[in-house]
Amino acid sequence: MTHDVPIGEDDLQAYLDDRLPPKRRGEVDEYLARNPAQQALVDKQRGDREVLRARLADKFAEPIPARLRIEHIRAAQSARRRQQFSSVAAALAMIAIGVAGGWIMRGEVAPGRVAPDAAFLASAVNAHRTYVVEVAHPVEVAASDEAHLVNWLSNRSGRKLETPPDLSAFGYNLVGGRVLPSGDKAAAQLMYQDSSGGRLTVYLRAGGGRNPAFTFDEREGISTFTWTDAGFEFAIAAELGRDRLLPIAKLVYERMV
Repeated sequence: MTHDVPIGEDDLQAYLDDRLPPKRRGEVDEYLARNPAQQALVDKQRGDREVLRARLADKFAEPIPARLRIEHIRAAQSARRRQQFSSVAAALAMIAIGVAGGWIMRGEVAPGRVAPDAAFLASAVNAHRTYVVEVAHPVEVAASDEAHLVNWLSNRSGRKLETPPDLSAFGYNLVGGRVLPSGDKAAAQLMYQDSSGGRLTVYLRAGGGRNPAFTFDEREGISTFTWTDAGFEFAIAAELGRDRLLPIAKLVYERMV
């Protein structure tokens, strides 16, 4: 004899995101019809999304400034990459083979490098720890609405962001993102998840120095790489070892700005 699968928070989130197959959507419809309180909660969340979209509609309609057009950005990126290639490659190689000395140890950086902002690192780790355990609301805007997600995070963080990097080669798929306070600024958090439910976050905010400074930190089982580039401070955090997180951090660095 078969039994119906209970309706959980993940079903309700997928229902809001229009990601359920027809049969399961029908089951959720029936569940909500029997549970007015849950129906009211779903309706409120849907209404909040519509209000947010309406508030940002004018922003979406604005023409893209010349400095943010893709051809201008790519030209600037190419010039910057050529200038930074040698120093970045050397920094990553030092991390990979473990000869960076005190640089990769907590609170220490190599001479001539820019130390990561301690408050920024703490904010990134705390945000990771807070939201990776969320089931119903791990993100504010889902990956299914990627264009809206990128524009929203760009507007709120104060800097134009590129399309979130594809981490599927490492087994991680984008869940979505949210905006969080970070000192006197707004920070953006992107969340990724693998097939086993393991999560990884990319945390960024406008600010930092001009030269990338890769630094590794590990505390309470959370590994974090931080660096600065293109007017942003970045942190990537996961419950992974340093060697597994490093190639993911490299890809994010190459694709994010």
